[in-house]
Amino acid sequence: MRRFLALRVALMSLVLASPGWGDDFAKGFYAYSEGDYAAALAVWQPLAEEGEAHSQFGMGLLNANGWGLPLDDAAALKWYKLAAGQGHAEAQYNIGVMYQNGWGVDQDDSEAFKWHEAAAESGFPAAQRSLGNMYANGLGTQVDRTRAYMWLEIAAMLGDSDANFNREGLEPSMAADEVSAAGTAAAEWIEKFATLHPQIPIERQ
Repeated sequence: MRRFLALRVALMSLVLASPGWGDDFAKGFYAYSEGDYAAALAVWQPLAEEGEAHSQFGMGLLNANGWGLPLDDAAALKWYKLAAGQGHAEAQYNIGVMYQNGWGVDQDDSEAFKWHEAAAESGFPAAQRSLGNMYANGLGTQVDRTRAYMWLEIAAMLGDSDANFNREGLEPSMAADEVSAAGTAAAEWIEKFATLHPQIPIERQ
C-alpha cells in the first residue's frame, strides 16, 4: 500500500527555482514521476548521502513505500529525519504520520503532535489540518478548539479543501468569541507567512 503522497508539483517548482541542487534533484524527480523508481534511486541516493534535503526526503518516500527497493520503515525514518533536520516540511509531516499510525515506530500521539507542529509552522497544509484535528480531539495535547480552528483555517487558506470541512464541523461546538479569536490568530499567522513566502498562493477567506 502506498502510504505517503508523492512529491507535489508546487514543491518541484520551488526546488527548480532554487540554486544548487535543483537540476540534479530534478533528474530523479522526473524518473520518479514516470514510475522509474530505480532511476530515481540512482540519482537521489548519492545526493542524499551528500546532505541534499529534497533527495533525503525522496529516499524516505522510496523506502517507506517499497518503491525501487524493499519497504524499510527504519531507513525511511532515518532519511526523513535527516531532511527534517534541515527544515523540510513534508519530511517533518511524514515522520508525524509514522508516529500517528505506528508505522515502523511505537504509536505515539505526543511525538506525532511535535512533528506535525513543526511541519505546520513551516507552512505545509496537510500538517496544519492534522494539527488542527489533534487540537480538536486532544491527541498528543490538550483539547483547544481555538487553536484547532486556527490551524484548520490556515490550512484551508493554503489550499487544503479537507480543512474546510473539518473547520465547519468544529464551529457549532464553539462560542462566538472563540471563533473570532481563532480567525484573528489565523489572519496574523497568514500575514507573517505571506511576507516570508510571497511565491506561495494564499486563498483569502
